[in-house]
Amino acid sequence: MTAKKISGVEIECVRGDIASQHGITAVVNAANAQLRMGGGVAGAIHRAAGPGLEEECRPLAPIKPGQAVITSGHNLPNRYVIHCLGPVYGVDKPEAELLANCYRNALRLAEEHGIDSIAFPAISTGAFGYPVEDAAEVACSAVLEAVPKLKSVKKIRFVLHSERDLMLYEKVLETKTV
Repeated sequence: MTAKKISGVEIECVRGDIASQHGITAVVNAANAQLRMGGGVAGAIHRAAGPGLEEECRPLAPIKPGQAVITSGHNLPNRYVIHCLGPVYGVDKPEAELLANCYRNALRLAEEHGIDSIAFPAISTGAFGYPVEDAAEVACSAVLEAVPKLKSVKKIRFVLHSERDLMLYEKVLETKTV
């Protein structure tokens, strides 16, 4: 695990399961436009949260790339789920801006709801095909840009599925400054 503290906010990278983030107030779902159970992150979160999550999501859908909406966490160990639709790489343009908007909008919702800790997956890097190293650059830049303005959020965690992804995010985070 790599961690750094900037403007009173702890930012860390861990390898793990986004649906098993104990001690974190909100987890971010790499959602599909309909906010339904899917594969990857959306499947893991929906399975762990139970059917109530899909019911709560139904009236909030559809969302567009870069948008974020918030629901309760249901059976997850987290109070909230913030659902973001990342861009499909090579299809949704401008993909870097849309991906950055996922992180910005999730953090905006976290602030609006007084959330003190949030965990992000590597949005758009699975089925949506975003190269992990490029996604890490966008994610870390967007988060670090937001950090000085955060009042409620005191912990931001990037939860990476593989050792390779963890190493890429750690490398990018180590080289970034505010």
